[in-house]
Amino acid sequence: MQKVTMSRRIPTLVAALALALGALSPALEAGAAPTGDEIMQKVVGALKVEGSEAVVEMVIGSEKRKLKMATKLVDGGKTEKRVYEFIEPADIKGTKVLVFDHEAAGDDVWIYLPALRKVKMIKAADRGKSFMGSEFSYADLTVPDLKAYSYAFVKEEKVQGEDCYVVDVTPKDAETGKSEGYSKKTFWVSKATFTVRQGVFFDMAGKRLKKLQSADVKSVGAKRFRAMRMEMLNEQNGRTSVFITNQFAQNPNTKDEYFTTAYLERT
Repeated sequence: MQKVTMSRRIPTLVAALALALGALSPALEAGAAPTGDEIMQKVVGALKVEGSEAVVEMVIGSEKRKLKMATKLVDGGKTEKRVYEFIEPADIKGTKVLVFDHEAAGDDVWIYLPALRKVKMIKAADRGKSFMGSEFSYADLTVPDLKAYSYAFVKEEKVQGEDCYVVDVTPKDAETGKSEGYSKKTFWVSKATFTVRQGVFFDMAGKRLKKLQSADVKSVGAKRFRAMRMEMLNEQNGRTSVFITNQFAQNPNTKDEYFTTAYLERT
């Protein structure tokens, strides 16, 4: 794979929902029954790649969009910065989204719309809103604050022929659930790679809302994997959105200037 660079025609993206493999905890190494917390700690911890770049195709129904993204860890890995930039089609070209994904605090999200020539901050209460018209929300594309949720190991079950741990994830308070838009999430986590292979999302009334499925899981480094295809089906309206990672590269030296509101406004 050729190196992807933000300064050239095709810079970067990695779907934050793509979850990967980290070192196993003593309980998991010993073969003991894991807790939900142990499983999700490994899922979240495994996302911490020093830096990455990718090119992604975003399909919403019959509409195709192309975007690039760069990521970088700062503050000793406690915060991941991400910038998304749409490059196709022409009507949304130049739209950019900047995310500061904090480990133990609410995320900071800004969006730049070329038509308005203005940077707008996304409020925490709006995290459940659609990401650029897709069935993925802003919350779906950020790593959750582990302390804000409760995790329960449910069972072991095969998904897509792969052995998985099934974990229920519930917000600890009503405010967190309301801002995200989910009363509960259930994840099927691969035992082999600790990627989330399937997810079911429940609305605030407790009804099934969306279903996530991942595929084309590939190694992207030592004990690191990424699902190159992420599909979200809204079971209540029948609409589907897909993220397809076409290019991916680790890049710990991604420029800091990409992760600023000034870069969002740059044309």
